[in-house]
Amino acid sequence: MLCQTPTLEVSQLEANLCYAFVDPTRILILYALNEQPHNVTELTKQLGASQSKTSRHLKILRDLGLVHTERQGTTITYELADCRLIEALNILRGVLYDGITDKVSLLADREIV
Repeated sequence: MLCQTPTLEVSQLEANLCYAFVDPTRILILYALNEQPHNVTELTKQLGASQSKTSRHLKILRDLGLVHTERQGTTITYELADCRLIEALNILRGVLYDGITDKVSLLADREIV
């Protein structure tokens, strides 16, 4: 496990990676691609988003190297580049859950007093 303080360059690379997690639609795309590869039409239907919006998000994810593409005739299929992305999202979800749980606990303690 990497525990060293990162350099500015490494921090910038990490920030670029985290940019993928800034938009909820991109997160949903990553989770969908973790289940199985999809083309734009399938993702559009699953997300209930427009095809142009889905395509824009897929381009960002592809540019960041988080998804790979495979062309089959005129159809481009997208797949998750690394399943550890989902592990990272699940860790973030756990941190969020714990933070919410702590706040609820604090509020419950205040009501008792």
